[in-house]
Amino acid sequence: MNLQRIFCIGKNYADHVAELAPLGHLPDGDCVVFMKPASCVVPSGAPIRLPRGRGEVHHEAELVVRLGAGARITHVTLGLDLTLRELQTRLKNKGAPWELAKAFDHAAPLGDWREYRGEDLQGLEFTCHVNGQLRQHGRTRDMLYPVARQLEILSQTWDLGNGDAIFTGTPKGVGPLNPGDHVVLGSALTGRCEWRCE
Repeated sequence: MNLQRIFCIGKNYADHVAELAPLGHLPDGDCVVFMKPASCVVPSGAPIRLPRGRGEVHHEAELVVRLGAGARITHVTLGLDLTLRELQTRLKNKGAPWELAKAFDHAAPLGDWREYRGEDLQGLEFTCHVNGQLRQHGRTRDMLYPVARQLEILSQTWDLGNGDAIFTGTPKGVGPLNPGDHVVLGSALTGRCEWRCE
């Protein structure tokens, strides 16, 4: 399924905002919206090519929803919002856009889409393991901006529709990836997806 646009919601879990506070990523009462090109997508099972010589690349595991006509959610999966963390911090502290830190090639590994049948998207738990070690355990009930509210926020600016996808934010536990690492995401709703970093 080809994607048209990838929207990403930042600062949507209080525990993640708190863990980045020492870097200057302070809460200000609003979520952050940014975009990635569809060319960032890496399907499950394909290798993730990490940027070299640009600082740490952090994983951010997220629930991802895909939209059909009329901004209706049609499919769900899990994905990784990969981030060049030091670069993001420098850009944020200068008030500059984040694309250089968030929209590089291979910055959006994405699991296989599962048809959405009306399940409670605020009742989902998901995990991220790196080399067999649990790094993130997310509970979507902890979102500051539930999925329905995210659709409202985005719809104020964009005419959402078929082929749009939304990365809905990440919980605490983000950390660096290195060549050779094996990343596995999973939830009862979406199943398992995995990648090897190179």
